Amino acid sequence: MPFAALVFLVSVGTPIVGYAQYQGVVDTDLNITKFLGMCHAAPTETRQAPASPSNISGIQQASSAPPQCYQGAASSNPLDPQTEDCLFLSVYSPNFNCTTESLPTVVWIHGGDYVWGSAIEYNGTELVLESNREVVAIVIQYRLGLFGFLAGQQVKDGGALNAGLLDQDFALRWINKNVHHSSAFSGDPDKVTIWGESAGAGSVLQHIVANNGNTVPQLFRAAITSSTFVPSQYRYNDVIPQVNVLDFFGCTEPNTLDCLRALHSTSLQDINENTILGSFYGTSTFGPVVDGPFIAQSPTDALAQGLVNGDILLSVTNTDEGVIFVNQSADFDVAQYREGEAVESVYQSVGSPLDQVNAIMGESILICPTYRLLAAFPGKSFKGEYAVPPAQHGDDIFYYFPSFSFLDDGISFNNTAFIDAFDGGFLSFVANLNSNAKLPPTITPAWPKWSHAMNEMVFNRTELGEPSIAMAPTSQGLLSRCE
Repeated sequence: MPFAALVFLVSVGTPIVGYAQYQGVVDTDLNITKFLGMCHAAPTETRQAPASPSNISGIQQASSAPPQCYQGAASSNPLDPQTEDCLFLSVYSPNFNCTTESLPTVVWIHGGDYVWGSAIEYNGTELVLESNREVVAIVIQYRLGLFGFLAGQQVKDGGALNAGLLDQDFALRWINKNVHHSSAFSGDPDKVTIWGESAGAGSVLQHIVANNGNTVPQLFRAAITSSTFVPSQYRYNDVIPQVNVLDFFGCTEPNTLDCLRALHSTSLQDINENTILGSFYGTSTFGPVVDGPFIAQSPTDALAQGLVNGDILLSVTNTDEGVIFVNQSADFDVAQYREGEAVESVYQSVGSPLDQVNAIMGESILICPTYRLLAAFPGKSFKGEYAVPPAQHGDDIFYYFPSFSFLDDGISFNNTAFIDAFDGGFLSFVANLNSNAKLPPTITPAWPKWSHAMNEMVFNRTELGEPSIAMAPTSQGLLSRCE
């Protein structure tokens, strides 16, 4: 695909701006401007909170994907460099040299269990094209695993809890100050939607409840969650999140954090991988905690109190979310998953013991948190379900990003009318805050907002291979299990 260098420079001002000049590229076939791998924060090799970068002299080429953050147990691009200096973002704009109009902006936060994932996996050009060139797309990176989500009292006292979330917040603040550059990015800072899948969607939820719903300035007006991943979230100094990595790197109290900082990042990466690989199948080793200042209380409590950032929400879940979180071939004790008589009683009717475990995993950490999130936006949200068999966790990514290559599945239902309808709901929401305002129109029927009637749009296919898209009532059995 041919590219031509931009003939102008993006000069970014102060205080977050003003440190560098970037030169991007243009996809001359699609007329999409790309600024790839712009650093939005300084190197973070001391496991501290993100900070503004120092001035960078000369013209910086923003024409290639940035290095990945250190990956936990998997990477779709294992040969690409991995580093702690990974706080970069990429901007994709349809508005090169043709208009000064500011466009709604969608910010993509990648998933990966908070331990893997990178910007290189997600081509923002695809979102721009799916929107009929009505949005600017930005893809961000954040620190992962031990580097981004180490918890404990010493981290609280001398480091940064939830560093990965703070990286995301820092990127959103960079976007708030810089996306309006009309001659380059053409985004509207007052029309930002944050969107993520899996841990990316879980991150979206964290930003919705951040600062008890009173983030200043307002960094986004709308939010989209695709499979909201919310494993158990503890206080930073509870026993469970204080992962015992001491045996791996030989540090002892009282200077554990100083010892950790003294280790070379490659040694820490070995610890990171070993800790993650040693975890119980399908569970999270590292992830957000209740830290006090940023995540002030349990997200469940914040949502119940209606303490939320953002004005409107679109949430989609997949029918069989839990399958990939359970070893389908192993003999297992169902009691490991069914804690308590109440859980055991409500799941007995689901099916076989394996069916029950799949349902418990999918509903407890993905589906039920989504309904709690919806309840915090009464009359101001849309709910959808991706149901094309097998409708497992991650099957929907290929519709948003057809070039996504980490999973081998690909699009489950390669039907143009279905794809336009499914994608169109997300991007029309970004552009217009309305999943019904699709241009051109699609086969999706009228999609009412979520309410006490609890109806949602189900995206499926018929046995004859035709699209089946219709409103359906939410299962009362599911809602009872969520309770």
